[in-house]
Amino acid sequence: MIGPDGSLAGMADIPVTTWSLEQTDPTDVLPAAGPDGDVRIVRSEVPSPEFSRFLYASVGGDIRWIDRLGWTYRQWEEHLGRPGVETWVAYDRGTPAGYVELEPQDDGVVEIVYFGLVPAFRGRRIGGHLLSYGAARAWDLADRWPGLAPTKRVWLHTCSLDGEHAMDNYLRRGFKLFDTKVEEEPDVAAPGPWPGAYPV
Repeated sequence: MIGPDGSLAGMADIPVTTWSLEQTDPTDVLPAAGPDGDVRIVRSEVPSPEFSRFLYASVGGDIRWIDRLGWTYRQWEEHLGRPGVETWVAYDRGTPAGYVELEPQDDGVVEIVYFGLVPAFRGRRIGGHLLSYGAARAWDLADRWPGLAPTKRVWLHTCSLDGEHAMDNYLRRGFKLFDTKVEEEPDVAAPGPWPGAYPV
């Protein structure tokens, strides 16, 4: 159960494997086959806590993304307002299908903090296309943000709670594994954006 402060209570622990992957040169980015239909990727340039929370809950609801569910509006505002934090959204015929969130760190490092698709849009080749596009935007992030150091490294992590095709997608887009950890974490239920949101 998630408490009012976002903490977890009364949950058993399970082993969770976390894999960290990186690219160290822009040429590491490998393109994906484009999806069918009218799929466009657009940067969400106006920081919007409401929209970002919608994306976070809708994409991560069935794969146990819970760390930001307890964030206040102010916390979302502060995070999204940081220089260099970008949200790139894939739209299928005008409907949000998934997103990539980029966050600059020290010494020219950019993390792909969140990446994923709303469940109804998975399995349609949108994910590979969005990931390669997002990785390319991580590499040219400083072009859009004067004052940021040029990107020297792009990294992300995925874990055994993520979708079954996540790791394969990262490897196919040119990311290389550099660290693996296994830790005990609370076994939380997938919250979903609301109860019963996902087909059985």
